[in-house]
Amino acid sequence: MRDMDSGTKSQLRRLYNAVRRAVRAPESERQHQFVMLRARLAYTIARHSLRSLDALERLLLQVTRRNDARGYERFKDLFEAIVAYNE
Repeated sequence: MRDMDSGTKSQLRRLYNAVRRAVRAPESERQHQFVMLRARLAYTIARHSLRSLDALERLLLQVTRRNDARGYERFKDLFEAIVAYNE
């Protein structure tokens, strides 16, 4: 992940902003927001060949299936750490 170009980094930041919006969404919409986010993440992984983020996609699937507010918050924290690491 260290070898990301600036376009990929900005894509990661956009995904992180989507994660933040999804966490702040009303509880009734939150799961839908995260399902849509998973689709965006899958697209980004495929488009930029970021196979190192496959584990993150699998984690997002588990979080979405559980539909737990604490899980969503933890996922946001993990994604934030990934974005910060790549800056």
